[in-house]
Amino acid sequence: MSKKNSYIGVAFIILLFGIYTVPKVVSYFEDSGLVKFNKVPDFEFTNQEGKTITNNTYKGKVFVVEFFFSTCPTICPIMNQKMLTIQDSFFGNPEFGIASISITPEIDTPDTLKDYAKSNGITHKNWHLLTGKSEKIVYALSNKGFKLYAGKGEEEHGGFEHSGLFALVDKDGFIRSRKDEFGNPIMYYRAIQEQSFPDQIKELKEDIKLLLNE
Repeated sequence: MSKKNSYIGVAFIILLFGIYTVPKVVSYFEDSGLVKFNKVPDFEFTNQEGKTITNNTYKGKVFVVEFFFSTCPTICPIMNQKMLTIQDSFFGNPEFGIASISITPEIDTPDTLKDYAKSNGITHKNWHLLTGKSEKIVYALSNKGFKLYAGKGEEEHGGFEHSGLFALVDKDGFIRSRKDEFGNPIMYYRAIQEQSFPDQIKELKEDIKLLLNE
């Protein structure tokens, strides 16, 4: 075989290999590419309408989770203003939801949360403001289940403290996130600006769209 024919043969093999591998590359990019973490633990709460909400309520839905309390004087109003923009971006989408879990269940009764929803423009039918039977249950879900801090705090912060991060959960109940510019998973999305770091609401909306298409 001449060198010319040999080069043609090699080129043909490379071409075939490229054609064979293209679908695999496309398949990779069709997947969201978001990192998958642990599955959200089972939970059962009551929403602002007095209905029981569990993991199964969100089955088959992409949803965002936050921990908050209605009387929070500091970061909660900022967080929920950001969450409202997410609501508006996916309003009417039956495959999207939000879980706002109160860390002060003794204060945040269903009626209190219903008033909070009305006064804050919360109208998406899958945005559930959730209250539990005790702080202990909520703290366990926050601190152990999500690894997002919640607990007692200083009076100037309303007497309680919680994370200013949003968790993104896929249709199968797994926490998901993108990677940062260094290739490290961010795990959660900043709801508020922290010093020189801006919020990540734009990135969160982008990743919600990716998971909705998975």
